[in-house]
Amino acid sequence: MDTEKTYPFEVKDVSPDEQAELDQYFGDGKPDLIRVLPTGYIFPNGFSEISLKIYNMKVRPDDIFVVTFPKSGTTWVQELVWLLANDLNYEAAAKTLLAERFPFTEFSMVLHSPKTKKWLGEWAEREPKLKQFHNSFTNGVRSIDNIFNAPSPRFIKSHLPFSLLPPTLLHTAKVVYVARDPRDVAVSYYHHCKMMFLREYIGDFRTFWNLFITNKVEYTPYEAHIKEAWEKRHHPNMLFLFYEELYKDLPAAVRRVSQFLNKPVSEEQVSRLCEHLHIDNFRNNKSVNLEGIKNIGLMKKDAVFIRKGKAGGWRSYFDEEMTQQAERWMKEKLDNIDIQYPLIQ
Repeated sequence: MDTEKTYPFEVKDVSPDEQAELDQYFGDGKPDLIRVLPTGYIFPNGFSEISLKIYNMKVRPDDIFVVTFPKSGTTWVQELVWLLANDLNYEAAAKTLLAERFPFTEFSMVLHSPKTKKWLGEWAEREPKLKQFHNSFTNGVRSIDNIFNAPSPRFIKSHLPFSLLPPTLLHTAKVVYVARDPRDVAVSYYHHCKMMFLREYIGDFRTFWNLFITNKVEYTPYEAHIKEAWEKRHHPNMLFLFYEELYKDLPAAVRRVSQFLNKPVSEEQVSRLCEHLHIDNFRNNKSVNLEGIKNIGLMKKDAVFIRKGKAGGWRSYFDEEMTQQAERWMKEKLDNIDIQYPLIQ
């Protein structure tokens, strides 16, 4: 790891008033929060412990990253990328959890947050199933260093914006970035936060949407995240995909990814891969659907990690007032980026 680069961003705790506002909507396991300036990206305060390590990560030429804003089809694209890069080895994919095949760089930031760490440790003492998971973090088995030291080729997932990832990333490795209509992102993020005990959002969707557009949900501001990627979309090591593209024409998206990875596939192989990735099959795929997280008690028993897999589903959650508000917000925040999401009827 290159230890010469110092962290070029200022990190500050969110204000006491903002923390108090957010505390009323989330459960006891939630972390305290920080912002990374000047953009103001918001993260659990455990990010402070790993931010410099990620920024200084030594990227390898055969690394493949999938980078997204949360709830943008990340898991779907990870499975697609891993299978193409590994010559469609479905058997190996079924035997090993996607989280192990394609680890998440900043996942440990939640468990590095002092308040969450204390809460989870106390819960683990009462819940035997959770204790092994908790120990895997406290003894370093799931540490970020394990990602750095993993054998090549490495497959790495991140929700971080490009500015907080290694500066050498695109000059060295391949990156698949996925963008999704922010209204659908917010709906999916809302359900995610409701089902995970490490978040346990207890408010309604209208409130969550307002937190989202005022940059009080982790990883926001959304528009800054998207802008950083959109500006790099023509880089030869970058493939910019829209979730809506995959939804409308998955075979075409598969061909684009295969070409980007230099992994040619036949039409028969495309057909089988699309069947594997079909939402009904994907939802029942135990290597991707986080049933293990549910079994140890970190996810609500009635929750489903792989939900509907739709595009345009936001219309069922937005009333007329929210729809108009969203249109104004998108015009203000996204028009200057010149990004247009594929229309879904």
